[in-house]
Amino acid sequence: MRLLRALGAAALALLALVALGGCGTPTGAGRDAPALPRTERERDDLVKAAQQVLVERCLAGRGLSSKGASGERRADGKDDTADRRLQGALFGRGRPELSITLATGYTVRAHTDGCLAAAQRELYGDERRWFRAQVVVNNLRAEVGLRLKDDPDYRAAQGRWAHCATPDPGPGPERPAPAVGARCARESGLDEVRARLEPTLLDQVRAERRDQLTTYRQLRTRALHRAADLYAGRTVPENREKGSTPS
Repeated sequence: MRLLRALGAAALALLALVALGGCGTPTGAGRDAPALPRTERERDDLVKAAQQVLVERCLAGRGLSSKGASGERRADGKDDTADRRLQGALFGRGRPELSITLATGYTVRAHTDGCLAAAQRELYGDERRWFRAQVVVNNLRAEVGLRLKDDPDYRAAQGRWAHCATPDPGPGPERPAPAVGARCARESGLDEVRARLEPTLLDQVRAERRDQLTTYRQLRTRALHRAADLYAGRTVPENREKGSTPS
C-alpha cells in the first residue's frame, strides 16, 4: 500500500518530466508523439506512475481508493472489511488464473480480475504474455544462483566460507554478523569465484531465455509509449473486463 501511495505522488512529478523530455515525433495522424524520458530509471518511473493512475481509476470505479476503502469498522476500530475489499479489488479474488513454474522450482501465480491486472492490460496489451515474461526476466539471477551451486569451485569456496564464518565445532549462528560474512567471503575466495562465474552463467541463462527477454522488451516499450500518451492527455484508457487483450 505504501508503494501505491508513493507512486501516486510520483505521477504528478512525471507530468512535468514528460512535458520537458524533448520535442515530439510526428505520427501517422499528423500529431506529435509525446517525448519519452531520457534515462532508463525515468522510463521505469513513468510506467510505474502511469500504472498507478490506471489502478486508482479502476478502484474509483469500484468505489474504492488505495488510500482507504469504505466498509464497516469493528468495535476495536479495525477496518477488516474495507481492507479485504481493497485487497480483492487490487489483486483479484478466488483461484489465480495465471501461473508459471520457474527453473528454480518456485511457482508464481496471479489473478486477472484485479485493478492491477486491468492496469497492466491497458499498458502492456497482453497481460498473460507480460506476466510470464516479467516473472522469468525478474528471476534470471535467481536461476544463475541455482546454477552456481552446481559448480565445484563454488561449492569448495562455500565450504571454506562456512568454516571461516563458524570456525568452532558445533552449531553456529544461522547468519554471521555482516562484517564477519564479508571478511570470510574475501578470505575464502567466494567473492572471486562468484565474480568469475556469474557473468558467464548469466549470459547462458539470457541466451536460453531469449524469447522471453524479447517479449519483455517489446511489451515494456509498448507500455512506455502508452504511459507517455496517458500523461500527454492523448488517451483516456478505460479498464477492460477480465481477460481482455486490447491490441
